[in-house]
Amino acid sequence: MSLLESLRPLPGLRVLVTAGASGIGARIARTFLEAGARVHVCDIDRVALDHLMSETPGITGSVADASVAADVDLVFEDVQAGMGGLDVLVNNAGIAGPTGPIDAIEAGAWERTIDVNLNSQYYFARRAVPLLKQSTSNPVLIAMGSVAGRLGYAFRTPYASSKWAIVGLTKSLAIELGPHDIRVNAILPGVVEGERMQGVISARAASLGISDDAMREQYLQKISLRRMVTADDIAAMALFLCSPAARNLSGQVISVDGNLEYL
Repeated sequence: MSLLESLRPLPGLRVLVTAGASGIGARIARTFLEAGARVHVCDIDRVALDHLMSETPGITGSVADASVAADVDLVFEDVQAGMGGLDVLVNNAGIAGPTGPIDAIEAGAWERTIDVNLNSQYYFARRAVPLLKQSTSNPVLIAMGSVAGRLGYAFRTPYASSKWAIVGLTKSLAIELGPHDIRVNAILPGVVEGERMQGVISARAASLGISDDAMREQYLQKISLRRMVTADDIAAMALFLCSPAARNLSGQVISVDGNLEYL
């Protein structure tokens, strides 16, 4: 295999992407499919999942709440039945959680954020690891974090806390699973261009009484490269981490954010 060839994942990888019906998850799922992988996604949104599967033949899916252990067990029944094993897990599920000062955040909102953003990663990892141990195809676990997992984020403490925890999970699992030749890495996306971010910009601009353009410029001033990243940037990193060229990359927490300097 040439060095250039090693930059692409081996064809036929069996890949599971959580929360994969839309956004970054869907982009990752489609990218792996284009690279010759077999791809299964799960998502809580049945409509989005059905749309993805009809629009992208070859991707299979399960409806599941990633924060519910029983739902996760059913996903793995589908994975075993449909793909016979697993080579790559992309733990992508996550929610924004509440915004506000710590003394105003309700316990239920805090717990829901931790359930979806952190506990789901545990539920999927514990079921995936036995299958990854059986893989002979450069097995990988990718944890999707956030730039909020390396920076403080005032008024977004549930979200930031869950994302910092993912870094600890990644570092610990990399040590634990390394002897089994399973690599574990985290991707930390920054400000991602798209409809979701545009909604955030518009809402924030309205609350401050400024234009959307002015609000966007404020976000860009926080980024060294003065541009947002795209879902394609995140998917490209996930693809690289599953390639033979990345065979010695483990325990790494990789920001894809144009060097976001502060939040």
